[in-house]
Amino acid sequence: MSSSTGTGWAQLRQQARALEAQTDTIFHTYSQFASLTPTPPKPTEDEQRVDAQLVDILEKARPREALTSQLSRLLDSESALTSSALKQNNLSRHREILADHRRELARIRSTVSDARARSNLLSTVRSDIDAYRSSNPEAAEASYMLDERARLDSSHGMADRVLAQAYAVNESFGVQRETLASINRRVVGAAAQVPGINSLIGRISAKKRRDGIILGGFIAFCVLMVLFFR
Repeated sequence: MSSSTGTGWAQLRQQARALEAQTDTIFHTYSQFASLTPTPPKPTEDEQRVDAQLVDILEKARPREALTSQLSRLLDSESALTSSALKQNNLSRHREILADHRRELARIRSTVSDARARSNLLSTVRSDIDAYRSSNPEAAEASYMLDERARLDSSHGMADRVLAQAYAVNESFGVQRETLASINRRVVGAAAQVPGINSLIGRISAKKRRDGIILGGFIAFCVLMVLFFR
């Protein structure tokens, strides 16, 4: 009897988990209707079909609630020795997920409905504006000119900001050049005040020139020797 009860419990839990996964998949599809641009003024056939599937699972046929009830009766029929805290926790978890999914259905329905209401409102406002412009061509032309002026002002503002940034960068470069020139003057002035520093710099420069001459002569000698022995 215990083995039969355990098998029935496992089968019922497997069916419950499968329905929970199916509900999550349908929720994902349903939530995408709220992000459609533009939102259809009325529910489409696909939206109605998805909503009907969720209603069958959670509200109408209620297969998940029936499975939860079967699990509860099966758990009540077990003796205290075979019943475990793990099964109690599993049953509680299935009930929590079912309640969460029912709240999620109400939330997504509200989101889709709000998106459709906003879309319909915007469509109505656009229709009213178009009708007004059609019946008042002078006002329509004035509105068009105002829109063009706003776009031009926006373009001019952007150009002014770009120029201001360019001037700021140019000024920063000027400050940096002046700073480097000041540092160079200080270094030259300090070198001039140290006795013998100019002579030492001159010797270093002369030594570098002499080393360059010697190296150039050696390279020329090597080239001549290569050409001579070819």
